[in-house]
Amino acid sequence: MKIVYFTHSLTSCWNHGNAHFLRGVLRELMELGHEVVACQPSDAWSLANLLADHGEAALEPFRAAYPELRVVSYAAEPDPQELLDGAALAIVHEWTEPALVAALGRYGKSHPGLRLLFHDTHHRAVSEPDAMRVYDLSGYDAVLAFGASLAEVYRSWGWGERAFIWHEAADTRHFRPPPSATRREGLVWIGNWGDGERTAEIESFLLAPAAAAGLSLDIHGVRYPASADRLLARYGAHYRGWLANAAVPATFARHLATVHVPRRYYASALPGIPTIRVFEALACGIPLVTAPWQDSEHLFDPGRDYLVAADGAEMTRHLRDLREDAALRSELAGNGLATIEARHSCAHRARELLAITARLGREQAEVAA
Repeated sequence: MKIVYFTHSLTSCWNHGNAHFLRGVLRELMELGHEVVACQPSDAWSLANLLADHGEAALEPFRAAYPELRVVSYAAEPDPQELLDGAALAIVHEWTEPALVAALGRYGKSHPGLRLLFHDTHHRAVSEPDAMRVYDLSGYDAVLAFGASLAEVYRSWGWGERAFIWHEAADTRHFRPPPSATRREGLVWIGNWGDGERTAEIESFLLAPAAAAGLSLDIHGVRYPASADRLLARYGAHYRGWLANAAVPATFARHLATVHVPRRYYASALPGIPTIRVFEALACGIPLVTAPWQDSEHLFDPGRDYLVAADGAEMTRHLRDLREDAALRSELAGNGLATIEARHSCAHRARELLAITARLGREQAEVAA
């Protein structure tokens, strides 16, 4: 069948982590024999910032890693008929402009053969609920939420069983351990500074423990203000700037370990939702230590797949242990990789999506009968 996905940007991952997962899952859908098209606005802020900072050459890592993906750019007020012609399934990401979300919903109402899904991968449903209520989803068949706690929000808004849990996952065709042993040194953290909502956590769970453990620290990401640069310099961390997501596996392969510092909303208001970096790090076979994070959905096996630090002191102890104990590093890497391969790859998510779509089709047929 023809599948159309409306994303903020597939070509740019500048401050746009959802692109990581989408690239992998759309490729897996193609591998299953489906025609797949990604639609993105021509003026996407992620792409605009990437090109402004790094020029056209910054798109080459994506093009080299995902040459088969088809991307269509649209201008303001696009024609849904033109974008959805022949589609049996369309998925619309929550960063899509509300006017287009509504227009696609109206199109869906007049085309009963089309399954239309709204995909939410952010915390705005709890941090900015009024902004999310602007979206007219009356023409949509279901919501895909990237965690159980977010799905519960949509169920409380009346979606009931039509709010499905669809976690992100690792693109294991691209994110995997290096084919042979590599020289590994120091710690790496890949993450954007954001709006300062986890400044204290970054200092107490990353910067201070890395320095105390005697590990060099490389940091990649965007939106680091001057105050962040000064904070990193105080602890001797090396800020390396933006890193194309396609280059992440090679970067992980050069380092002993990495750290997960969840954003505050995912540690409190929306527990149980890991960042995409957790999936990708484990898929690459790099040992991971995380700041406090409640795996309420039992996606992983904490303590076996990765280490958990309750505070900065425990993070320092974990990092020292990883620095000194090659067997511990190997055990964690092997366990985490096995968990990803067993249930958290983009191939798993592609099959889950098709199962959801089939269920919606059966339910609609039962209603019609």
